[in-house]
Amino acid sequence: MKTRLAASALAVVAAPLAAQDLSTTLPDAVGQVAPKLETYAQNDLFGSVWSDEQLSMRDRALVTFAAKLTRNETDSLSEHVALALDAGVTPAEISETITHLAFYSGWGNAVAAAESAAPVFEERGVSSEDLPAEDPELLPLDEDAEAERQDFVQSTYGDVSQGVVDNTEELLFRDLWLRPALDPRDRSLVTVAALIAAGQPEQMTFHLNRAMDNGLTQDEAGAMLSHLAFYTGWPRVFSAMPVAKDVFESRRQ
Repeated sequence: MKTRLAASALAVVAAPLAAQDLSTTLPDAVGQVAPKLETYAQNDLFGSVWSDEQLSMRDRALVTFAAKLTRNETDSLSEHVALALDAGVTPAEISETITHLAFYSGWGNAVAAAESAAPVFEERGVSSEDLPAEDPELLPLDEDAEAERQDFVQSTYGDVSQGVVDNTEELLFRDLWLRPALDPRDRSLVTVAALIAAGQPEQMTFHLNRAMDNGLTQDEAGAMLSHLAFYTGWPRVFSAMPVAKDVFESRRQ
């Protein structure tokens, strides 16, 4: 079902996103079928969580987009592309997030996200010039850290799948992670959000540490967990909480 946002959110010119605007992402059917759910959404999710300043509106929109892409929630993805644009995420950052999450959420989910974003980009006049270059000058690589990571992966999994080991190094850490269209902090942010949305907390230790190395604060990480509880469900977030707790404690030592 199309939501009430469809006509306004796809407009070429849109006002900056405000927390109260988010209530329009709810389908009319929610109030008709589950009025208390509509109240929770309007008062708690949109009225409180989205306006919590521990995580910016722009970051919340990017995290929500990453979670919905990972969960393949294509029915509402176009609206959340528009919301992200209104919140200050650029078309290049949305494009690069889709490309990045193909490796972390699966190719099919990324392709479906591109199909959802395409009409929004068209309506807003996004051209190829607004999108990331295919072969840009890459960001500098921390050779020592990459050598340490690669040595661990090679020694641990080289006899399991050398192809995975090689592609992880060459495609992900020597190419994808160095593409400049998405800042390292944001690239880490959407990766952690995707891991939570996919219910894969066992992969979070490395990536949450990397996110914080890239500038994500503990307060921002905690706010992301609170935000994602509404979009991925409390069980997935509580599965991620012990990992986050361990990361926070280890970084204080």
